[in-house]
Amino acid sequence: MKNRYRDLIEQTFYFPQEGYEVIDDCLHFYGVNLMEIIEQYGTPLKVTYLPKIGTQIRKAKRMFNVAIAKTEYKGKYTYCYCTKSSHFSFIMEEVLKHDVHIETSSAFDLPIVRNLYQRGKIGKNHFILCNGFKRPQYIDSICSFLNEGFTNMIPILDNKNELPLYEKKLKGKRKVKVGIRIAADEEPDFEFYTSRLGIRSDEIVDYYMKVLKKNKRFELKMLHFFINTGIKDNVYYWSELNKCINVYCELKKVCPTLDSFDIGGGMPVRKSLGFEYDYEYMVEQIVRQIKSTCKQKGVQEPNLFTEFGSFTVAESGAMLYSIIDRKQQNDNEEWYMIDSSFITTLPDTWGIKQRFILLALNHWDNDYTRVNLGGLTCDSDDFYNTESHVNQVFLPKRKAGEQPLYIGFFHTGAYQESLGGYGGIQHCLIPAPKHVIIDRDENGEVVTRLFAKEQSAKSMLKILGY
Repeated sequence: MKNRYRDLIEQTFYFPQEGYEVIDDCLHFYGVNLMEIIEQYGTPLKVTYLPKIGTQIRKAKRMFNVAIAKTEYKGKYTYCYCTKSSHFSFIMEEVLKHDVHIETSSAFDLPIVRNLYQRGKIGKNHFILCNGFKRPQYIDSICSFLNEGFTNMIPILDNKNELPLYEKKLKGKRKVKVGIRIAADEEPDFEFYTSRLGIRSDEIVDYYMKVLKKNKRFELKMLHFFINTGIKDNVYYWSELNKCINVYCELKKVCPTLDSFDIGGGMPVRKSLGFEYDYEYMVEQIVRQIKSTCKQKGVQEPNLFTEFGSFTVAESGAMLYSIIDRKQQNDNEEWYMIDSSFITTLPDTWGIKQRFILLALNHWDNDYTRVNLGGLTCDSDDFYNTESHVNQVFLPKRKAGEQPLYIGFFHTGAYQESLGGYGGIQHCLIPAPKHVIIDRDENGEVVTRLFAKEQSAKSMLKILGY
């Protein structure tokens, strides 16, 4: 009977698979030997593999363009990146290398947009879709851009009281493009029925006729459809999409300027080696359904926008730890202690019980054992002990005299820093880890650079007022 960790993974999943292979007993991530990265920088360590971002963007563009060609769809496709998924400068710069536009969520996104414009990363014709509830600072910033001639900055109206706030701040006579967000119904098992964001679907046409149509300062260009759970092949998603595209068709008949439909809510990312999702099928079916409904209603199909955040950046990220101790707490529970905290470095595992791809980085030829993973804080919730694919965590046993065991959590590139309070004060004052950026040069060779050192005690004391 084979009890090696390598045999467990290969017999449980299709392995090796995209992005993962084992060479000389060590895991390689998109061709990068992670043990060499650890030898150079140590752990705990956050890594970002930049080339994966471009791969994801090209994949989505290809799928939509193929679907548009196959269905003879008349509209165009535009890819937008949700800045809230990761605001880091190296992420934004990498994204913008691939002819991508931007979606923002708050007033504090717009200084980033300003900085990118000043450095020549975007121009005044870039689409900047401004979502979210608009407080005065957000309104002021949007109007400042509009007054400077950013022709494709489009405020997405979240409620019926928002429009007059722009009117007071706008200068000149140029018409301003706006969109409307539809308040989608949530999944049946959600805590409430209808999203707090957006305008009710049965009020949108009436609002346009009574308010927007009469206002010569604005022109309605876009209808925004957002599903919190993302694009899934289930009855809920298809019924909500159908409802919203019917609203688009109804609105298009009375609003000639309307020509764009924003498919909010991203495509899923791999959180397990057993992940299965037919991206091409989903994209083609979305395009077909929109085209079919528009044809039935006798309106021209819209230009399509997507806002992919996690899909863009999640699979570029990994979090690497070393196992610093083994503790047998009773006859059945063995603990491997990591050199950091799940609460601070992977808050989704603690807050919403999110599961990521978890793999050993070395000792793949050793026998495996069932373990619980524990973090360094004194909080009883600082642990990770089940995997969605096999319901348990199995990792290699470490033999006496061997180098420490290292493990990695993968596809962690979206939201973890912002939710974990990057650079601030974290639970039990566990410091933010080092962050290394991995890229490839023009010859395809791996290059790395240290983006951030491990957070220091001095920086934490300053924040605390000492």
